[in-house]
Amino acid sequence: MIRYEFWLKRLITVVAVTMSLFHLYVAYFGPPNAFTLRATHFGFALVLAYLSLPILRSRQGKAPGLLDWLFLVVSVAASAYPIIEQTYFNTRMAYVGPVSATDQAFAVLMIIVVLEATRRAIGPILPLTALAFLGYQIFFTNTRIVRLLEYQYMTTDALFGIPAQVSATYVVLFVIFGALAERLGIGKLFMDFALALTGHRAGGPAKVAVVTSGLFGSVSGSAVANVMTTGTFTIPLMKRIGYPAPFAGAVEAVASTGGQIMPPIMGAAAFVMAEFLGTSYLNVAAFALLPALLYYLAVFLAVHFEARKQGLQGLPKADLPRVGQVLRERGHLFLPLAIIIGTLMSGFSAPYSALMGIFSIVPVVLMRSTTRGELTIARVIDGLEAGAINSVIVALSCASAGIVIGVIAQTGLGLTFTGVVRAAAQDLLLPALILTMVAGIILGMGMPTTPAYIVQVALLVPALVRLGIPVEAAHMFVFYFAILSAITPPVAIAVYAACGISRSAVWATSWAAVKLGLTGYIIPFMFVFGPSLLLIGEWHVIALTAVTATAGVALLAGGLSGFFVKPANVLTRILFIAAAFTLIKPGVWTDLSGLALGMAALLINLRWPAAVRLEAGGGKPHLGPVEAPTAAPIDPADIFQAPAAHPPRKLPDP
Repeated sequence: MIRYEFWLKRLITVVAVTMSLFHLYVAYFGPPNAFTLRATHFGFALVLAYLSLPILRSRQGKAPGLLDWLFLVVSVAASAYPIIEQTYFNTRMAYVGPVSATDQAFAVLMIIVVLEATRRAIGPILPLTALAFLGYQIFFTNTRIVRLLEYQYMTTDALFGIPAQVSATYVVLFVIFGALAERLGIGKLFMDFALALTGHRAGGPAKVAVVTSGLFGSVSGSAVANVMTTGTFTIPLMKRIGYPAPFAGAVEAVASTGGQIMPPIMGAAAFVMAEFLGTSYLNVAAFALLPALLYYLAVFLAVHFEARKQGLQGLPKADLPRVGQVLRERGHLFLPLAIIIGTLMSGFSAPYSALMGIFSIVPVVLMRSTTRGELTIARVIDGLEAGAINSVIVALSCASAGIVIGVIAQTGLGLTFTGVVRAAAQDLLLPALILTMVAGIILGMGMPTTPAYIVQVALLVPALVRLGIPVEAAHMFVFYFAILSAITPPVAIAVYAACGISRSAVWATSWAAVKLGLTGYIIPFMFVFGPSLLLIGEWHVIALTAVTATAGVALLAGGLSGFFVKPANVLTRILFIAAAFTLIKPGVWTDLSGLALGMAALLINLRWPAAVRLEAGGGKPHLGPVEAPTAAPIDPADIFQAPAAHPPRKLPDP
């Protein structure tokens, strides 16, 4: 058994590295036809899933059994059929040409292996959703089974549709970039940089978590992966200086979730959005920039106010790296990110920009003697392997979401749902937005962000656009709530991951996360009523919106935490929160009212005796020198495993 598992791990490494090299080759030399590229992409993902996720896992081993090998063989056959018969697939006329029994058999097999692999990778919610949509089409519409199978498998509108294209051309390259960057020292740079900037300040480890998660999340684009990477370092430090375990877990979960909206490299769903909007990824990053900064400002201020209220101090400055030292020794490792941004701004495509970023990592690491030791063949192979394995989750999510999209498009269900939302809201914008928010969070519970966003685009965005919301704001609205479902109870997968490290109760941590991330729930309403927050409109309007929104976010953080300049009494907190909501809504009168309320609250906070007594914190802790963890080699058979507090078989969202 040990020898079998040894060779199995080698096989997984070979398949994963081959997958990464295939996508690098395609990005450099150009893609083959759509069916070949997307079917090959799914084929690699399915093989890795069935090799790494056997259906039966004993304590003695995790090797696939006979049933797993059967699924793997069927996956290869169903993925290879469109490639072998690519001329037939590309030249036939949909809905006119015959669909043979062989075509139908491979279509059924492909749907089965995709849904089963998705269930193993991210849990049952998304596959059950896809089955529910398929059941609706089969039993409640007049669609013939043969036409359903044809549309799902033999066109580029469903299973092999836009989500598959984005996964195979955009996302996999950025995932590979993130994995290589982490293993070749850029992850350590982010941690050292954050420690040097904020580690010594009040509540330092929590601020380190916010800064590091924002930096790392902008590369990884995955909330749970971000928690598991940075949280293993920051959560114990937060607990050690006196933060309660639920609060420590919540800080990391909320900060890691925000990485998916933080440019320059956002979550996978951002690339899907660019495709749906028919615009460049750079424009999507521009839409997200100001809301993302407000999100992180709110979390940063919340942990600062909490630290000041509890009297928590930072880490000993003598034990922390210096900013100048970090930049001298490792600052050049920011160059790959700068190259990606510069290439995007020069007008090149996102895949080409990611490729240039990947190609730049090795030369940049070799630039200085302080980082050359990070570069080894083993780490490069480990990064290529991790990049492929991490992209499996995205690929399977996109495949299953494509099935749902196919049903919605073929049956016209999206128009029906739009009518239901408009009727329920009676064509009033605010009720429609609230209904969309609730539906978006429910649809996103337990799902990775990408499929949750894709389903919402098909079901919810048309209703918002029909109510007069700009299409960019409508997409960003549902995008935010697809992301925030990761910290919203009862199914908050980022919180579950954080609880596995903080050893805190799930519900306590979930509600602390909702409180910390409350600004994130408000920001989508802000840019619906004021699209200037998305950098749309005249510059002076955008500047005014940015200033008032920043003030509103700061006041909201103070009101929720009960501290601003000093501990706040009940009246002051109410005034802070009222001023925040008034400033958040665009408009001259609301801005003036918000400033007046905010000034009144600030004066009361300065002069009125506080209702909350400042607690004496634990003082300055004595800690040894702080070192950022380096990435350990991955175990492909374990990379899909969830933390102990997480429901079984749940995985990081893409």
